[in-house]
Amino acid sequence: MTAVASAFAVRTGGARQLAGTGTLLRFALRRDRLMIPLWVAINALMVLSMPGTLKGLYATAAERADLADQMATNTSLRAMVGPVFGESLGALTAWRIGVYAALLAAVMSLLVVVRHTRDEEESGRQELISSAMVGRRAPLTAALLAAAVANAVLALVITAGLSGRGVTGALALGLGIAGVGMVFATMAAIVAQLTESARLARGLTSAVLGAAFVLRAAGDAGSNAGSSVLTWLSPIGWLENERPYAGERWWVLLLFAAAVLIQGVVAYALAGRRDIGMSFLPTRPGPATGRLGSAGALAWRLQRGSVLGWSVGFFLAGVVYGGMTDGATNLVGDNDKAREIFQRMGGQSGLTDAFLAAMVGIMGLVAALYIVAAVLRLNGEETAGRAEPVLANAVGRLRWATGHLVIAFGGAALIMLLSGLGFAAGYGKEVGPILGACLVQLPAIWVIGGLAVLLYGVLPRGAAAAWGVAGAALLIGWVGPALNLPQTVLDISPFGHLPKLPGGEMNWPPVLVLTGLAAVLVAGGLMGLRRRDLAT
Repeated sequence: MTAVASAFAVRTGGARQLAGTGTLLRFALRRDRLMIPLWVAINALMVLSMPGTLKGLYATAAERADLADQMATNTSLRAMVGPVFGESLGALTAWRIGVYAALLAAVMSLLVVVRHTRDEEESGRQELISSAMVGRRAPLTAALLAAAVANAVLALVITAGLSGRGVTGALALGLGIAGVGMVFATMAAIVAQLTESARLARGLTSAVLGAAFVLRAAGDAGSNAGSSVLTWLSPIGWLENERPYAGERWWVLLLFAAAVLIQGVVAYALAGRRDIGMSFLPTRPGPATGRLGSAGALAWRLQRGSVLGWSVGFFLAGVVYGGMTDGATNLVGDNDKAREIFQRMGGQSGLTDAFLAAMVGIMGLVAALYIVAAVLRLNGEETAGRAEPVLANAVGRLRWATGHLVIAFGGAALIMLLSGLGFAAGYGKEVGPILGACLVQLPAIWVIGGLAVLLYGVLPRGAAAAWGVAGAALLIGWVGPALNLPQTVLDISPFGHLPKLPGGEMNWPPVLVLTGLAAVLVAGGLMGLRRRDLAT
């Protein structure tokens, strides 16, 4: 990124184009001193814990060879995690977790870049900063460098942690994951120039990321060698074709470098052709009348795109997970360790029900991210100064907040319902039990949402800590069973107290307790919102 910035500095006015970059970078890293380490730690822990898990599941070379043979014919699982290129624990680690580690790195990167570019402009802070001795392209450069620092640290941690399995493979995996992150960092930099809203910038970049995953999945479903054209069209497919621990293809890293360079050049060119706060795709203004005449209607207008995107994503994910149920249970077969992990995640019922319960639980954990994002939209409206004009009219704080919370909590119910319908459509059986299993996740999701409401209402500057709560729940629920963590640790997450459905027995007391706790947390947050001053 420094090379791209230097080239543009020479062409467009020398070093003054980048004046203040160092100061802005330090400020960005200071602001993200909690968010970046949390994302890096969660991602690295997922990767570094995988060799031990796989060693417990496939202890012998024969078992690992059998796994590779089964994956060659299991198209549904190849679509989810990609093909197997080697039989070593390192190669299996890259196969099992590489796709998802790359997705997390991409999400981290796009959030960092959008936060320090379009978010700053939308809030008005960038205009104030630019009134000082700050170069025109310094903010964009600082944002990209912050993302580069985060990805570099992630690559170093992964390389150091997996070096015992082979330094070359560990370095290839670390650089590949970081490469995917930087591709989407520069993609977010372009989108931030095109859109006038940080929310839209995050949404569009996330949509591109989703399309990249779908392309990779479709390509891998049709080819066991990663050779499909669709796979090569996706940066995530580049990572698997780099083949860490399986005869590394170092030249694939040139694809990441080229994509970052080209997208960086485009982002810098666009940044120099617009005014601060403006965009190439300006939002269309509209009158706040009729359907926008109430606080609830305005909240729906602001969040409907997010609800639609999450709804479509959850339904499609349900279809995919439902369709791979039989293939996954066949792959587990008589592997007692794999069966034990599924049973820890999904209950002691039959393997099929345990797998479905585990996948439904993962969907619930991801839904917790949705509810946090929807609740914290209140914080975004307040800090951007858009809440104050609304509240200056005949709209009370509780009425204003309730409009967003109905969408947050109701939207969580909607996406879990659609997820259940997707599971039923993909699996083709047990429609009622699967829908019940999806809906029983709601009390735990609502508890996470209630904590977000409480943090926003009582401690608005610390509201972003709700992401840490949701991330911790995701980490415990996803990685905890594979690491054989004690039940007391798993019970830290509200999801650990839910009945394991389908297949298990319905246990109402914890469901009711979690629902009541969510209501108390929401009430506490709204009470705090009534008593404090709005952000200025």
